[in-house]
Amino acid sequence: MFAAKAIDTSDKAAFYRDLATQLKALLDGERDSIANAANTAALIFQMVPDLNWAGFYFLQSDEEMVLGPFQGKPACVRIAVGKGVCGTAVELGTSMLIKDVHDFPGHIACDADSRSELVVLLEDDDGVFGVLDLDSPLPGRFDKADQAGIETLAAIYAAASSLED
Repeated sequence: MFAAKAIDTSDKAAFYRDLATQLKALLDGERDSIANAANTAALIFQMVPDLNWAGFYFLQSDEEMVLGPFQGKPACVRIAVGKGVCGTAVELGTSMLIKDVHDFPGHIACDADSRSELVVLLEDDDGVFGVLDLDSPLPGRFDKADQAGIETLAAIYAAASSLED
């Protein structure tokens, strides 16, 4: 049985290395993409400080993503590609690190308490298939170290999961 272990957060690089090790152990041997997304969101929400939302959006077509497993308040169900931070990340093909969502034109306010957001792409051999989205009630909560760490976790999720099963 998997049990998350507390990790010192004073060194972000070390924190994300330890969190990656825990995520690999949590997903080991499981290929179901929904189960893995649920456990990935839960682990991130439990372990990463100062979050109010952590979860997935999966591409359903070239124009739209739909909500996947998450932790936090109820969320927007559908996001158009090119809209909001998540849709813009997919349209531009890059992670998005937003210090203050109030300064982002077209931000979709699923939770009025969110102030900063980090969105990283989910990719496999066929390209982008969704995003991993983190929100915080603190402005400026995320930095490049968080982005690199969450990109690693997204890659672990993608590698562990078979979306065709």
